[in-house]
Amino acid sequence: MVYSESELKKVESINKENICWEKLVVSPQRIINKLEPGMNIFIGTGVAEPRTLVKRLMSSNAGNLEDLVLIQIFGFGDVISSKKLFVYKYRLKTFFSGWMAADAISSGQIDFIPSRFVKIPLLIESEQIPVDVAFVQVTPPDQNGYCNLGVALDASQQAIDKATLVVGEINKHIPHTYGDTLVPVSKFDFFVYSDEKPFYFNNLPLEDVFDKIALNIASIIEDGSCLAYALGPVFDALGKHLVNKKDLGIHSPFFTDSLMNLVKSGAVTNRLKHTWRGKSVASFILGSKELFQWIDNNPLVELQGIDKICDPNLIRKNRKVVSVIPARKVDLSGGIALQSGKANIISSTGEVIDFFLGAEMSFGGITIIALPSRNREQKSNILISVNQYDNQLSLKESISNVITEYGIAHLNGRTIRERAQALIDIAHPDDRKTLLMQAKSEKILYEDQLFIKETAYLYPSEISFRHKFADGVDIRFRAVKPSDEEEMRQLFYRFSDEAVYYRYFVPIKSMPHSKMQEYVNVDYSRAMSIVGLIGQPGRGHIITEARYIKGNNDSTAEIAFIVDEKYHGIGIATFLYKLLVRLAKERGIKGFTASVLASNRKMIRVFEKGEYPVNSHLKSGVYEIEIPFTEK
Repeated sequence: MVYSESELKKVESINKENICWEKLVVSPQRIINKLEPGMNIFIGTGVAEPRTLVKRLMSSNAGNLEDLVLIQIFGFGDVISSKKLFVYKYRLKTFFSGWMAADAISSGQIDFIPSRFVKIPLLIESEQIPVDVAFVQVTPPDQNGYCNLGVALDASQQAIDKATLVVGEINKHIPHTYGDTLVPVSKFDFFVYSDEKPFYFNNLPLEDVFDKIALNIASIIEDGSCLAYALGPVFDALGKHLVNKKDLGIHSPFFTDSLMNLVKSGAVTNRLKHTWRGKSVASFILGSKELFQWIDNNPLVELQGIDKICDPNLIRKNRKVVSVIPARKVDLSGGIALQSGKANIISSTGEVIDFFLGAEMSFGGITIIALPSRNREQKSNILISVNQYDNQLSLKESISNVITEYGIAHLNGRTIRERAQALIDIAHPDDRKTLLMQAKSEKILYEDQLFIKETAYLYPSEISFRHKFADGVDIRFRAVKPSDEEEMRQLFYRFSDEAVYYRYFVPIKSMPHSKMQEYVNVDYSRAMSIVGLIGQPGRGHIITEARYIKGNNDSTAEIAFIVDEKYHGIGIATFLYKLLVRLAKERGIKGFTASVLASNRKMIRVFEKGEYPVNSHLKSGVYEIEIPFTEK
């Protein structure tokens, strides 16, 4: 924040006249006595709540405390609780419908102001939301005559500028932070002392389901990405899966313990960011006592107001922005219901939408909706519709990725039918058949859509990795899913007649849904199918597939490959052959068989270059090949 010359002179004047700021320190009761009915009181947000002042305000029975309006962006409910809000004494206006506010809003005790977070400071600055009094938590003034706002930079600067009564609650426990956090002593009318400990969020044990979700999220976050973080188990788990990434950046509403540990790991450099290059930036510090100690006078992190941090136009200037949004429910068309009530600490649509838009406009940016496949009552979080739920994120046309512990559903450019199948693929295995039947009933999926139980329960999610081939071709490999039907169909139509004949031995001209769905619905108790994709996750294309299918005796399996002709000659088939050998041996298979046209010398050479002997005999122009897994 840039201070005017007159403001700086005022501070200098205070120092020159040897007026000590301690003379401005009064008791909380003195402040209470100065309040008048009808006043609008801005209160610092979250962990920056001036708890001594607010506790005195909540407990006082002074006759002048009537019809007061408290304005707070969000709080954590231990001081300003719904039980202490009396309709004719205090009313709370908040911009956040989560945490303790949800029930009180519905009962009429709290007024909710729907607003994007980026617009809140302007609402105060323009006096659309008038502020008469500002209660803010600050550090003790320094030798230069400045206080520090510490752990939150919401709209406090704007509230201080507009209020006619500004009170700083001095708390020695809060850290000194860098950024737009300084306020000259001359801005304050009074100070009160507080020895209240800050509101800490201690690290909780992580459930395995959130660790799996975080691992899936990390798999699509690229080096050089710019991250936005919040509180919650998904974010707590995510950091440790990002420690091997390079040159990550932080532009986030919240800075947490997980981000602290990520910065310590060296994965965060911020050197590729466009805004605040070299610095992690946030508006709020939320976390443990250790985080507060680490952040104190730490130049690696700066706090900026929510009008800057939540500005989509500033967010988008950073490349590869990743916005992770925890959700409560998702439906088969991509509709999202965010968390609500006490389970919700940060997922307000006002906060989410700004980062959602910023990531969507960022070059290479992605949005991720993350949730467990089931809730604590073991009911599916993936539904046919979310219309019955509140706190909806109505941007289904822009939803890119939905992630559960069972995988990733990439939704970009997909039809409703394709979206539905992709989301069913990442639902809990016990819920997939029900979802498929519901989708059929609603005419979302084809009436003849297959469901193979083994695909749901035996899908080898552990097969997920990348490999770089000649000419720098980077391919991601995983097992095929039912939702790969359209991509596999497109791959088929890219083949020449000769390639189709080599693979199927007959001149197939079409691959309709009825045929292709049988191909991508794999019984993983008897078969294995691996696909390779190029391009960014969610925007990539399948260029190769290799599979084996067990024979009648279960000790051998028939093997086949297809590779997009554009990518021939760089070693993909050889790589896939070795991969399938390893996977087959791990599953107790003793050897492969294959039928290869005599003219398909390239495929025969792939087998011959392997580590196992190739036994073949020619019959009617086709080599019948046997490859026992024994040493040559």
